[in-house]
Amino acid sequence: MANVFSAAEIVEMGIEIEKNGRDFYSGAARLSKGHDVKQAFEFLGKEEEKHIARFEAILSQVKKYEPSQAYPGEYFAYIKTLSGEHVFAKKNKGADIAKTVKGDAEAVDLGIGFEKDSVLFYNEMKRFVLEGEQKVIDKLLEEEKEHLRKLTELKKKL
Repeated sequence: MANVFSAAEIVEMGIEIEKNGRDFYSGAARLSKGHDVKQAFEFLGKEEEKHIARFEAILSQVKKYEPSQAYPGEYFAYIKTLSGEHVFAKKNKGADIAKTVKGDAEAVDLGIGFEKDSVLFYNEMKRFVLEGEQKVIDKLLEEEKEHLRKLTELKKKL
């Protein structure tokens, strides 16, 4: 199967997702009119920075790991499809999207969508990292879910 990803490339996608999340939240915070939204986005941007460091630590551990699969390339083809739907897997998209936001409510809605996509992506990512690293991904998943909860609560206030 042509054009599939290695485990390391999947983790690199996770790093890119987090970088774009950081850039989106930082850009949205600068443009925000509401104090609560601005504070939430500044916090989320800092959280994404921490996630980048965690994924970079995982990256060296997955260089040669391959998950079990029904046929060669099956799993990575699935991840390619999944990541292709995740706007934050594309380089430099976070800042670009933040610039187009037309208000706090739209920014919060976009953040909710991005966090949902990240939870799905990282949940799948757990299948190909080494067992010891799965706990790190679990922690990241919990944090992403907490981000989703914070954004959902913020949306109710708007």
